[in-house]
Amino acid sequence: MPVQVLIIEDNPVARSFLCRVVRESFSDALDLLEAGDLESARRALGLQDAAAPTNLCKLILVDLELPDGNGMELLAELSAQGHPATKIVTTLYSDDDHLFPALQCGADGYLLKEDRFEVLVEELQKIVRGQPPLSPAIARRLLTHFRPGNASGTAPQGEPLPSAFQSSRPSPLARNSSPPDHERLTPRESEVLTYLSKGFTIKEIAQLMAIKWFTVNDHIKSIYKKLNVSSRAEAAVLASKQGLV
Repeated sequence: MPVQVLIIEDNPVARSFLCRVVRESFSDALDLLEAGDLESARRALGLQDAAAPTNLCKLILVDLELPDGNGMELLAELSAQGHPATKIVTTLYSDDDHLFPALQCGADGYLLKEDRFEVLVEELQKIVRGQPPLSPAIARRLLTHFRPGNASGTAPQGEPLPSAFQSSRPSPLARNSSPPDHERLTPRESEVLTYLSKGFTIKEIAQLMAIKWFTVNDHIKSIYKKLNVSSRAEAAVLASKQGLV
């Protein structure tokens, strides 16, 4: 079954360009959906119909400036609903006033459309390795907030950065904090975690388990949430201590 990808971009030329980037980035069969505004995007995601499924898309590329609103509105809405898709901002804005609010709204990556085709492909492929896609200019901007003088990892407005972009030392793992029965890992998640702890990449795990890498990514998100961790190292250590795998 093809993996559904939604590209939200009002400029037809830019939308066509991003479609080519996505197709070049992944080897899986893809079903590319396109939307030129927020209303079309919500309709494609089934957000306007409570009875419609909302978890079909595994990857969403969203522009920030759209004819009927701001892409951050959709990011916040999807995050509030716990939508499993990987959400990547694709924009021309590289300033703090757009970058940090987008991350706060739940963006899993931030790419500049002005980057070269090859750069965008390389960054999107990082998803398979469990890394956030970030344009080089954006990565440099984020790094400046982790240097001496801004060691707390805060955005210019003083708000904390999302955990995926924090650069603090790992928090001590709580002892005897085994998750309740309903929060324990499923057999599939345990299998994924076992491979993670052995250093396999998401793509390698997908091949070993004969599933889509997007599915592996979904399992990893669930694992991190259940174990209350933010990295594969923390997950592996905690799982080993508590006998979860």
